[in-house]
Amino acid sequence: MHWDDIRIFLAIARTGSISGAAKRLSVQHSTVSRRLKSMEADLGTRLIERKKSGYELTEAGEELQLSARKIEAEILEFEGARSDLDNSATGELRVTAINNMASSILMPVFASFSAAQPDIELHVQVSNKYATLSERDADIAIRLTNTPLDTLIGLRLVTVSSAVYGARTYCADLKAGKTGEKWLGVECCGFHMDWTKEACPRREHSFYVDDTLLTLAALKAGAGLAYLPCFMGDQEPALMQYRAPDTRHDLGLWLVYHRDLRRIKRVRLFREHMQREVAALSHLFEGRLG
Repeated sequence: MHWDDIRIFLAIARTGSISGAAKRLSVQHSTVSRRLKSMEADLGTRLIERKKSGYELTEAGEELQLSARKIEAEILEFEGARSDLDNSATGELRVTAINNMASSILMPVFASFSAAQPDIELHVQVSNKYATLSERDADIAIRLTNTPLDTLIGLRLVTVSSAVYGARTYCADLKAGKTGEKWLGVECCGFHMDWTKEACPRREHSFYVDDTLLTLAALKAGAGLAYLPCFMGDQEPALMQYRAPDTRHDLGLWLVYHRDLRRIKRVRLFREHMQREVAALSHLFEGRLG
């Protein structure tokens, strides 16, 4: 069996679908399907079955997954040992970041790094899963958390504060007693869901969104109140803080990577660049309006 075939099989097993594996590996759907069929033909058994709930591993597929994970671990360990010898500012660097940051406040930071290091091929992708690092689908992850995984090397870049926002006209009507509080039902993350539940315990929502970019758009349209990170809400002229940031809702912005990559020069250069540039933007992340 070839390593590329094993990678494809593991991607199918982890994502639960051929399309998910294709997206994860950045290859065509037909390529994944063809390679899977070829593997099953070579082994003389089915590895995956299609059911109403999605794709499921067969008994043979479960056995192959166990072996494949061991092979993967050995290869990644070897690559990590070899990478210690890599001291060049060249090559591919894959970074995962949260969508609302990657597409806004962090994009100029990424762009300036790319301009300063043109020999490093920077790939920015949106993902909220730590697993992509352990499986080496990405080199670096930028995450919002107060409890980073201790299996990864981490650097806390800055504190990210959040506040309650609403459209300026809507907030003015609230303060004048012309209307009542109406909260958006947010389902973008556990943090905002918990904070909203605390602020609106009856959960009387008529409008739901599942992404902070959607929350921002809904607030601008005057749909009600919701929590937003200050780096988003304070930069939007149509919005204002209805409630100031609460330190209980502060989160750390972490840059984390696998231990095997700690000596790689391109990883070190990116870490130092992010630390320096994000520090200069700390007032935006922390909601310091003055």
